[in-house]
Amino acid sequence: MQQSTEGPVAGRVEQLEPGLRRVLAPNPSPMTFHGTNTYILGEGVVAVIDPGPADPVHLGAILGALSPGERIGHILVTHAHLDHSPLARPLAEVSGAPVLAYGDARAGRSSVMERLAKGAGLAGGEGVDDGFAPDIRLADGDRIAGPDWEVTAIHTPGHFGNHLSFLWREVAFSGDHVMGWASSLISPPDGDMGAYMASLARLEGSGAVRLYPGHGSPVTDASARIAELAAHRRAREAAIRAALADGPADAVTLAASIYTNTPVPLMRAAARNVLAHLIDLMERKVAVPEGELAVTTRFRLR
Repeated sequence: MQQSTEGPVAGRVEQLEPGLRRVLAPNPSPMTFHGTNTYILGEGVVAVIDPGPADPVHLGAILGALSPGERIGHILVTHAHLDHSPLARPLAEVSGAPVLAYGDARAGRSSVMERLAKGAGLAGGEGVDDGFAPDIRLADGDRIAGPDWEVTAIHTPGHFGNHLSFLWREVAFSGDHVMGWASSLISPPDGDMGAYMASLARLEGSGAVRLYPGHGSPVTDASARIAELAAHRRAREAAIRAALADGPADAVTLAASIYTNTPVPLMRAAARNVLAHLIDLMERKVAVPEGELAVTTRFRLR
């Protein structure tokens, strides 16, 4: 489900709907599409959702997007990746607003993923903001409000353990959990395929009809896109299981045989997605690793 390569202009303020503005960060890449979407919610005393990368130009663009007399009351962060959270602290320092998130970069990991992080040598497949620490930790279901807006935090781990989505009216700010332009990278130990699938169901049950993702255009039919992503992951799992039926293989080998149309620069990410599936199959006692877990570990069907 690819969008047009023509996109928004970095730094320009876009009014998406009444009470909601977007400012695009100048960090386009194969992993971020046009760049990170920073959202400004409300009027007067506003919330900033996902300040983005540590870029002084983007900091100036966010501040410049405020109308005369407006101020930032809350800084909400979906997750601690380098394209979403590093600007939170500089923005807090200049605005006086607190940073709110589920927790630091390790928060929300399952016990299995925590063991992998400590013992398997599996560094994250996407840049992690290791120094990120919110001023206020949000729990699943917490409500945050300003004078003319209110959001509910929904813990949606999978892409990242501390990932939150924020429900506003019939809209959800879905971070990197659900996007329209691409599927999410699930890279252990920060990414967890089992948690991702459960979080898709959780977001589907939230009542959101539209999504504002961390990258790319708004998703106008939330249910259809969530169903599409779930089906995509089930199809990947089926392909992995079919390949393993021919004999043991590692994530890199499986990715090369399954992701046949993927550009070479993205094959490392594809291998991490396959590894996430393999670990999920291991946890469900469908597959068995041959040795200690790593990207190069071979798996076989049980």
